[in-house]
Amino acid sequence: MQPQKQLVAVSHCVLNQNAVIHGWERARGAFPFALELLSRGIALIQLPCPEFIVLGGDRPPMTYEEYRDLPNYRHQCQTLLQPMIQQIQSYQAEGYQYLGIIGIHESPNCSISGQRGVLMEEFFSECQKAKIATNYLEVPTWYSEDDQGSFSDQLQLFLEKGVENE
Repeated sequence: MQPQKQLVAVSHCVLNQNAVIHGWERARGAFPFALELLSRGIALIQLPCPEFIVLGGDRPPMTYEEYRDLPNYRHQCQTLLQPMIQQIQSYQAEGYQYLGIIGIHESPNCSISGQRGVLMEEFFSECQKAKIATNYLEVPTWYSEDDQGSFSDQLQLFLEKGVENE
């Protein structure tokens, strides 16, 4: 069996809601749409969760500004992202289609639109340096495991756009 040779980068909590601030989870484990991606043969590259790595699971909610102002936090994000950027480059060199990244809307680290999160600022900066074009989608704040609403349509458009850009 041959791999599909398509991949998507995802914020850590897309596949692991255990990393989310306790009480803020929107799924029991992974977001259900991750299974849809996997069933289509799309590989997932899970980004690290700097919030969990730096402050642990029992951390308080913090704002973008609080993360931005933590000493060495931005540097830690850069360091954590280097292997992810290298993976994307290696897959692209082998002919894989990088379809883009799925972030978390209004996250202090993983938001992409509006006030971009600290981790995503660094991710997009590193992608630009590496000349990796990056299509994106965000899990909306209203998304829940029981009510996926129009997110399925948005996911389909994201995947189609990523394929067209290759």
